[in-house]
Amino acid sequence: MAERLKLAFVGCGAIARYHLDGINEHVPRIQVTATVDVDAEKAQAYATETDGTAFTSLEEALEKGEFDAVDLMLPHDLHEQAAIQCFEAGKHVLLEKPMSLDLDSCDRILAAARSTGTVFMMAENAQYWPEIVKAAEVIESGAIGDIITARAAFTYEFDPVWFKEDEPWRYDKSRTGGGITIDGGSHWIRPLRMWMGEIEEVIGTIGYPLQQMEGESLTRALLRFQSGKTATFDAMMIDTVFAPDPWWRVTGTKGELTIDTGFVGALRLFDSDHREGQPLMEPRGYPQSFGPELADFAAAVLDGKKPEAGAEHSLGELRTALAIYRSAESGVWEKVWT
Repeated sequence: MAERLKLAFVGCGAIARYHLDGINEHVPRIQVTATVDVDAEKAQAYATETDGTAFTSLEEALEKGEFDAVDLMLPHDLHEQAAIQCFEAGKHVLLEKPMSLDLDSCDRILAAARSTGTVFMMAENAQYWPEIVKAAEVIESGAIGDIITARAAFTYEFDPVWFKEDEPWRYDKSRTGGGITIDGGSHWIRPLRMWMGEIEEVIGTIGYPLQQMEGESLTRALLRFQSGKTATFDAMMIDTVFAPDPWWRVTGTKGELTIDTGFVGALRLFDSDHREGQPLMEPRGYPQSFGPELADFAAAVLDGKKPEAGAEHSLGELRTALAIYRSAESGVWEKVWT
């Protein structure tokens, strides 16, 4: 059994920085041996940093590169073709969310993964976000009692770091499959599923205040879980200034948990003994979710470990987004899994 996983970065955009930092800080078992991007300068910059080999096409990398697995960090409309190419080449695949633009495309990806028997894992890093994981442990301990309701608020001032291309693909609905709900919103929906179980149905509205983005930049939705409990999901990416507001609030019969706004927001417990809010851990935040994610993928390939969340489970965020879009059109509750 190999001691190190040779990995190719496919797509060297903004998220690749987080992935590589996570590997460098936490996952010595991974060696990045190839970098792929249509922008030769981006591919070469990461190749220089990792001592890997740069390629400007996936086809060339699969033909000439030396790697066992790929980390696909591409625009959403390229996911299906790239993933199936890699499965057919016998590579293990870590695929950035969402799996694809629609469920038929996802079915084809899953079928290709099953046919080759290679490891397929979705890169939903919220599963490993330290504050999210700790909150799940606190909820399980009974510290806030039984959950009554929750709120996830993806309120994020427009940040050009995610739109650096000459023609940013995230502005194009045909490439993203929608807007912020299908994209970054998944990081807020996954924690709700971790804490409250599976989502049964949704009702929501969407809006378009960020004029340069074709997909929605505003979402207001109610999520009803299989338990019958409800949570709210708010998503806003607007070129304005937001007031402080927790990104998550979980309300129980004994108190509340909050996670402060920001990518390094503190987890706090509010109960009868801590009415001002007790910090439960040293804040670590979103950047510290990528190392555990990549470590989980490496363990799945090298050790045969079952990932923390299977690929089929990771369809939950996409299904929720698509149900919100249907509800925005129909004006009624829409089922997530049927």
